Amino acid sequence: MRAVIVPQPGEAEVLTLAEVPDPQPGPREVRIRVIAAGLNGADLSQRRGFYPPPPGAPEWPGLEVSGVIDAVGAEVEPGRWSAGDAVCALLPGGGYAEYVTVDAGLVLPIPPGVDPVEAAGLPEVAATVWSNVFDLGALAPGETLLVHGGSSGIGSMAIQLAHALGSPVIATAGSPEKAAFCRGLGADAAVDYRTDDFVEAVRAFTDGRGADVVLDIVGGAYIARDLDALATGGRIMSIAIRDRTPAAVDMGLLMSKRARIQGTTMRARPLAERVAIIAAVREHVWPLLESGAVRPVIDSVFPLEDAAQAHRRMESSAHRGKILLRVS
Repeated sequence: MRAVIVPQPGEAEVLTLAEVPDPQPGPREVRIRVIAAGLNGADLSQRRGFYPPPPGAPEWPGLEVSGVIDAVGAEVEPGRWSAGDAVCALLPGGGYAEYVTVDAGLVLPIPPGVDPVEAAGLPEVAATVWSNVFDLGALAPGETLLVHGGSSGIGSMAIQLAHALGSPVIATAGSPEKAAFCRGLGADAAVDYRTDDFVEAVRAFTDGRGADVVLDIVGGAYIARDLDALATGGRIMSIAIRDRTPAAVDMGLLMSKRARIQGTTMRARPLAERVAIIAAVREHVWPLLESGAVRPVIDSVFPLEDAAQAHRRMESSAHRGKILLRVS
């Protein structure tokens, strides 16, 4: 089969379309003929040599796909999945390819009314947002969420989910146009971080109380500012690192606010945890997709052979929503 491999760490140009062996499903796995794959920031980190795949995962990137099941392992629960099912899936890696194998517990049906290509942009963002904002972060209806990078794939899902579940949302974005885009998704307020101070904006929006949960994809110097913007009892969920400078935290302020800072990743978690997250996504997020209250937000779709161009699009930060690779 064709796959986009990373022969050596580097810029987008190192991505190479190559022939690799077809994967064979294990006893508890299904094989998916891939229609499309989603891009994620982790793919860029892996390409640069900063985020190697976990043991047992394919060496090429790709954390989510949509497609059609074409083989089912012998120990998959009868009737759970069958050849011909239209699905999307969360992967530990290997999505930039014509076929993937994945544990049956990490597979989701494509929601009715969702385009099969666009469904490739759902599993990673839905799992990341649900697990960090609503599970670990315990955002409750009426509590305020601050989302950094509101126009990104993660940000666009976080805004929509929080809005649909009854929480006010403040988003940061890199331009007035992106701020307007965030408001169009349901953000109650949006801040252009290039010109405005998001800490002041949060305090103004909440009458000085602060945000209850912060979803941070920046790290570094942002963590201290997140703490300034945080309400008493608030939670900072750090899920990515764009600013690699060490974070300096005022421990006195952290303690006085009785706050929590928690860092997480997705694909390094034990399989059982990822399976539980996918089950929660199916229970809580999929009905919102089926009703139309939440939708995939797609920026652009590139052919598999143009993966380098897709990576450059993501690195430009010009995108709004998810970038996808069309495989078949």
